[in-house]
Amino acid sequence: QVQLVESGGGLVQARGSVRLSCTASYTMGWFRLNTVGWFRQAPGKEREFVAAINWNGGRTRYAESVLGRFTISRDGTKNSVSLQMDSLKSEDTAVYFCALQKGGDLSDEEDEYFNWGQGTQVTVSQ
Repeated sequence: QVQLVESGGGLVQARGSVRLSCTASYTMGWFRLNTVGWFRQAPGKEREFVAAINWNGGRTRYAESVLGRFTISRDGTKNSVSLQMDSLKSEDTAVYFCALQKGGDLSDEEDEYFNWGQGTQVTVSQ
């Protein structure tokens, strides 16, 4: 079973940048063949879709709230997917999770994803 591990979170100032990574362990081929999505959960709120990228990196999808500020990409050789987060705002503060999607349509529905990582905290200060 593929285990996903998120990294790169931390404390960052508003208008700053941070880069998150989602790395797969075990069964590398499985990770490369699936869409990967990033979600986030702020305190007291439900988990929400952030971005997704298809198996070869040719298609991406973003939530309206991060469009133009976040960039999702994947490095097949490293078996990882990155989320570059720029122009951060306080409302971006959340725990960020990555997961694999069962289908290939870059869904924004949480139920379509599996193999969730443990998450990494991103805190944006004013």
